[in-house]
Amino acid sequence: MKTIPGRALAAYTAAALQGRAEPSSESQGANPSSFADLVRNELAATRDVLRRSEATAVAGLTGAASTQEVVEAVSAAELSLQKVVAVRDRILAAYQEIVRMPV
Repeated sequence: MKTIPGRALAAYTAAALQGRAEPSSESQGANPSSFADLVRNELAATRDVLRRSEATAVAGLTGAASTQEVVEAVSAAELSLQKVVAVRDRILAAYQEIVRMPV
């Protein structure tokens, strides 16, 4: 079965967005014109999720956020990080396959 990285990344994005109440600005109007734009947008979204998660964890330590909010934020950060790692692994595997091709 042949997979297309853009479709795989779109599937990961759709899965991540299912848990959100409102879609992010990247998914509403900004259709990426290239794979590089898509990756750049996803990395920015992941960075934002990780920052919000860290802020929620700190708020949980100070008592400003509930345990449920902290767990949800950490779970969202973990999912985002897993998504980035999975895409990175696929990109590296594709690169290694290209390098092994005879010239």
